[in-house]
Amino acid sequence: MTFLRKLAMRPCYLLRSMGVTMPDTVEVLASTWKVEQFSGSNRPLKGHIHRQTHRLHTEKANSTEVDLKRFDGNDTGIVEVLMSRQKARNALGHVFVSQMRALVSSLSHDSAVRVVVFRSMVPGVFCAGADLKERAQMDNTQSDLFVHSLRSLMTEIASLPMPTIAAVDGFALGGGLELALACDLRTAAYSAQMGLIETTRGLLPGAGGSQRLPRAVGVALAKELIFTGKRVGGLRAQELGLVNRATEQNPAGDAAYREALSLAREILPQAPVAVRMAKEAMDRGMEVDVATGMAIERMCYARVIPTRDRREGMAAFIEKRPPRYTGE
Repeated sequence: MTFLRKLAMRPCYLLRSMGVTMPDTVEVLASTWKVEQFSGSNRPLKGHIHRQTHRLHTEKANSTEVDLKRFDGNDTGIVEVLMSRQKARNALGHVFVSQMRALVSSLSHDSAVRVVVFRSMVPGVFCAGADLKERAQMDNTQSDLFVHSLRSLMTEIASLPMPTIAAVDGFALGGGLELALACDLRTAAYSAQMGLIETTRGLLPGAGGSQRLPRAVGVALAKELIFTGKRVGGLRAQELGLVNRATEQNPAGDAAYREALSLAREILPQAPVAVRMAKEAMDRGMEVDVATGMAIERMCYARVIPTRDRREGMAAFIEKRPPRYTGE
């Protein structure tokens, strides 16, 4: 039984697992869930989670705010996480976070996925950050628990074993930028606006931003950006090392997404086990001293040696042909 199907049998599990105590204004009318999934490596996977009658504050929880799309053909192995909370500009509310958590959990166990692209389906915005309307209805304990759940979600995204790319085609503020920072790579349109603006709201970054931004751009620059709540555009973000690639926005408003897809297609042909092990070696090595990092590298390298892909790579080099990696 898949993770999503197990989740569908226990509708209240997700919020409880997040440690969120639901306020009295939340009314649960029923708890019938339906999960739709198409199987097969060449068919799109939809991680829709529907609840027929559940009201969370003023939002309908049976709407799909986070969806999943699996590519096929030559792009088999690329998966997109589609964020589509239209009216609230992908603000990080209860429903959005719970659906995102379910899909991220399903991806973490999917060996067929080689690259994940996080993109917004809301024009002009990647993610607007916290849902301040929901947050205003929480007491101090509920707010602390919910922010803790956001922090753990970002950690789950950062811990995905395959490369992840955030395509920032619009505003990525507060928790929205923290979501992008949880990804391995970032692309941005010049017109995008990014910033950890929490200090302008009497807060500090609470979903990993105070830790990931210094690792991305350096401590001194991160302090400046957080202390001032400053926003930067896509070109400046690239100059700072906050994003990997930046480009002029196009009439369709999806230039960063197209750049992210191009980057994903560059990663796709490489040996998937080797790519995953390289990610693990770098991520774990960044947290320790160099000597310990070398030991981690050796451990990851040892896991690649017995793979068929390593033998295929050597054979392809000798035979002067493109390798055909299978992830084994």
